[in-house]
Amino acid sequence: MDMTTNTTPADIGTPFEGGFFAGRFRIGTDEFALIVAPKAEGETTGKWGEYGADIEGARSCFDGKANTQAMTEAGSDLAKWALGLTIGGFADWYLPSRDELEMCYRYLKPTTDENYCSFRDGDNASSVPPGFPYTEQSPAQTAVEAFQDGQPEAFDARWYWASTQFSPDLAWVQVFNDGYQGSYHEFNEFRARAVRKIRISN
Repeated sequence: MDMTTNTTPADIGTPFEGGFFAGRFRIGTDEFALIVAPKAEGETTGKWGEYGADIEGARSCFDGKANTQAMTEAGSDLAKWALGLTIGGFADWYLPSRDELEMCYRYLKPTTDENYCSFRDGDNASSVPPGFPYTEQSPAQTAVEAFQDGQPEAFDARWYWASTQFSPDLAWVQVFNDGYQGSYHEFNEFRARAVRKIRISN
């Protein structure tokens, strides 16, 4: 069962519940706070999973926890790593879904690079408020100093895996220098950053 909170930090990047507050998102009628793991303990590199395997239950664009559980059942070492983490006393970490990973980029973008702005990069119906396609200048580099390029918590300006599968051969990725969203072959070694969520009570 997900934990519940009555309050969330006012500012993105605030230390919170074992990691850093990265915004609000919605699953159905429920609203959650997204928490990004500390980089030293909660980031790794690996393959998404078994190439060519269609994983039932790993196609959600908004429920990374369900995706990660399905990936684990299918034998993904990356998913097993995420579910095996205990950070700050919390053991409910997982790989972010496509929409959760987009929020990490939107609010914690490490670089000053212009955004790629292909057809739907940044479109996010799950975030609160909803995210719209990027412009070249928006989102800008995060104002959270610890997450700026070269700082201890910054995402690398590289490809990161989402837990959302696109096809039996491909899974969603987001690039953390220009925001490009797309899919890539699951046998590639890309970065991954764990997250957790807390339900926000009404």
